[in-house]
Amino acid sequence: MEFKNQWIAFIHQLQDDICSALEISDGKAAFIEDKWERHEGGGGKTRVISNGNVIEKGGVNTSIVFGDVTDLMRSQLKIDGDKWFAAGISLVIHPLNPFVPTVHCNYRMFELYDKNGEITDRWFGGGTDLTPYYLINEDARHFHQTYKSVCNQFDPSFYTDFKKVCDDYFVNTHRNNERRGIGGIFYDYKKPSESKDINFWMAFAKACGYAFMESYIPIVEKRKNLPYTAENKYWQEIRRGRYTEFNLVHDRGTIFGLKTNGRIESILMSLPPTVRFEYNYQPVKGSEEDKLLQACLNPVDWV
Repeated sequence: MEFKNQWIAFIHQLQDDICSALEISDGKAAFIEDKWERHEGGGGKTRVISNGNVIEKGGVNTSIVFGDVTDLMRSQLKIDGDKWFAAGISLVIHPLNPFVPTVHCNYRMFELYDKNGEITDRWFGGGTDLTPYYLINEDARHFHQTYKSVCNQFDPSFYTDFKKVCDDYFVNTHRNNERRGIGGIFYDYKKPSESKDINFWMAFAKACGYAFMESYIPIVEKRKNLPYTAENKYWQEIRRGRYTEFNLVHDRGTIFGLKTNGRIESILMSLPPTVRFEYNYQPVKGSEEDKLLQACLNPVDWV
């Protein structure tokens, strides 16, 4: 119980700190908090921001939910036990300016219990990934180098391994294995061991969570005032369509929320405010739009 409370305190503090940093960068809009309760157990704090100088739509959510393991969860989510508990933070920021990337991150802990209330399993997951609309190599290198530096503090193998997991996960397989963006790091089902105990994974999640500000805010500051055209905005909405497709078709977090009767407004908070689904749209070969697409088709080693 003590560790669980430490984890909950961590995600709530990170939520506060990230919201403050984003409000300062935006300079206009402020987060609105919507506290909610889940009938089956638990609840959360959904914080949304919109129509800002920088952020067109975004959310930074925390949730602490629990309940009985259902037959549906056993068959579709491949988990077993009597009761479950999950707590995490999840954010998605959709900027107004097409030269500012969309960003997503989440860090979570999941526990399973037997009929006596004893913990039978516990695992950690999370990651942060970047979805630019125009490929600016300097920004991509900065983002990846930030997380490589964090990973190296804990295990030199982490960045390479977790980057590959991220590249392989955020993929629209139904669109010729087109990536959602340029990746980042992603890890899941990390269970405590003798060499990497619960405190190790807590410390790693904290370091990655707070690296969000270092990895993303400097990019926002460099690009938020760049001029853009209607054509740039059009392309942004095309790519937002791909983002939407991934979240609704493939994302495990979205699927878990829907299968466990999660709060629909919080689950779908990740979707962009405006999108385009044009029939067989293809960017001009060799254009800046095509350059971005090629980077999404073939993962790049940025650092």
